[in-house]
Amino acid sequence: MAAQTVSTTLSLSGAQRFTVALSALLLGVFLVYGAGLANSAVLHDTAHDTRHSYGFPCH
Repeated sequence: MAAQTVSTTLSLSGAQRFTVALSALLLGVFLVYGAGLANSAVLHDTAHDTRHSYGFPCH
């Protein structure tokens, strides 16, 4: 039995592409500067709590 591949394209207007690009840029800037300027203890505690929320034992 052969697998079928379905491919579709989505046409976005210039305004929609700009909105998507701006959203991605803002998210990226927030992640880089949010992680870069955050207190290391806050980052550690956040990662620690996230591991526990997924049920992953970390210690």
